[in-house]
Amino acid sequence: MKKNAKPRAHFVLCIDNKGYEASLERGKLYRAVFDDAASSHGYIRIIDESGEDYGYDKSRFMEIPQTLENALKSQAPHGFVACDSTQIS
Repeated sequence: MKKNAKPRAHFVLCIDNKGYEASLERGKLYRAVFDDAASSHGYIRIIDESGEDYGYDKSRFMEIPQTLENALKSQAPHGFVACDSTQIS
């Protein structure tokens, strides 16, 4: 990736927040942070309710299809906002 290139936004849906109720909301979209090391151990790094990125077991999340992400973007006149207040256009 180019040094100044902006990484593509990647979102996941929380499907299991057991034991992490203060940090995760089931049914909510979260922005994922690409982390090869975490992924190789079965974890995904997401920006949770605290606004910080933390590693959680991948089984707690479901990838959303690109078509759904595109549909959400097209229905929101100014993009949509992820839980960390990131504006996605």
